[in-house]
Amino acid sequence: MFKTKITKKLGIKYPLIGGTMMWITTPELVAAISNAGGLGILASAIYQTKDEFAEAVDLTKKLTDKPFAVNINLFPSMRAIDNNEYIDILIEKKINIVETSGHSAPAELCSRFKNAGITWIHKCVGIRYALKVQDMGADIITVVGYENGGATGKLDIGTLVLIPAVVDAVNLPVIGGGGVSDGRGFAAIMALGAEGVIIGTRLLTTKECPIHDNLKQAMINASELDTMLIMRSINATHRVLSTTAAKKCAEIETKGAKLPEILNIVSGEKAKLMYDKGNLDAGILSCGQGVGLIHDIPTVQELFNKIIKQAEEIYLGRL
Repeated sequence: MFKTKITKKLGIKYPLIGGTMMWITTPELVAAISNAGGLGILASAIYQTKDEFAEAVDLTKKLTDKPFAVNINLFPSMRAIDNNEYIDILIEKKINIVETSGHSAPAELCSRFKNAGITWIHKCVGIRYALKVQDMGADIITVVGYENGGATGKLDIGTLVLIPAVVDAVNLPVIGGGGVSDGRGFAAIMALGAEGVIIGTRLLTTKECPIHDNLKQAMINASELDTMLIMRSINATHRVLSTTAAKKCAEIETKGAKLPEILNIVSGEKAKLMYDKGNLDAGILSCGQGVGLIHDIPTVQELFNKIIKQAEEIYLGRL
């Protein structure tokens, strides 16, 4: 039922896109998302060298014969990343879908995408940025509302307003999200004019997600009130699960903490320790308000089937 410009362009069964998540969207989860009919997106920033990244691409291709994408991260990083090296690997391995996300559009990289015949998805936070990358040659725009987990941008626009505003402003297919946890959210995003739906938080509580069960159980027990915003003081606002580390970060920000002190709390290394060991106090977990709608731990395939079935029932019931 949900055949759209996105499913056609990306060659996927369902217009469902897995959100890129650091340390989490590894080959195993990416393949599970793609095998379930959606589009998995491999987080290139996980990998320290181009050789490690090439191995991850090869493993993903081994685990799925379905389309998948690679995210090129443009956010500031504590380690130097030469994204051109990663793009070399994409071209060599014949990966034909790339997602970029970050503070600025990749002016120096977009010509490489076009010359290689790569479909370029750019994730941004509002109309101005969407129009800019449309002019630069992007093929698809992704936007997520203020309810989402992870980076929220600085515009603070909710999903119900942001998505149709961007759909009206651009001439490209739009992937939308922010707070989507089930078929009701999926149907709503499609009704707003999007051609595809991106989900992140809901995928954290799937069997294939490589985080400790303690975190999954904490999310199942959480409500829509159990997220908070941090890092606004350094112009990098993130919505995260309300943990001890998150509350500590918010506290020191109110006292004028400098960047190194904040990064000491929110570092990726501490988050990875939390993911691996299950210590909820070790770091922060990007998490959207849709966490309050999560009540089980299905496989990705079970989740996608349920989302599509529920959305179909909603649409058919209103005909």
